[in-house]
Amino acid sequence: MAYISTWRFARTTPRKAQLLAELIRGKPVGEALDLLTFSKQRAATMLAKTLRSAVANADEAEAEVEDLYVCRCFCNAGPTVKRFAPKDRGKSYRILKRTCHITVEVDEGAERLKPRRKVRRRPAAPPASQASLAAAPQEASPPSASTVRPGESP
Repeated sequence: MAYISTWRFARTTPRKAQLLAELIRGKPVGEALDLLTFSKQRAATMLAKTLRSAVANADEAEAEVEDLYVCRCFCNAGPTVKRFAPKDRGKSYRILKRTCHITVEVDEGAERLKPRRKVRRRPAAPPASQASLAAAPQEASPPSASTVRPGESP
């Protein structure tokens, strides 16, 4: 059973928090807390608090705290507070104070991650081998009328 903790309206940008969320996803709780403790980013303390809350939720439900791992961790965008800063000659610039909702979900058992979906890419053209290029004689054929540009002589 998964134990969830959410910090809503965290005063950090979703992008900065998401970078740290990707860092701890799939890790055991102890290792994830160590990573967040020694991280320099300000959002690391917010994620660590949310992770500790999820662990406390699991402890209240009498789960094995030593066997917990971070099964899901993500940060969604919250509302943006819009402010204006006065500038010279009567101008004003917008300031966007972004917020996010941090969600951490821990579960018991071994670390398991769902495999990421593979990105489909176009198949590359097979490389021409050097042996086939050297074996095939290349003939210099005179340019046809369709390849000669007007004003050029063949």
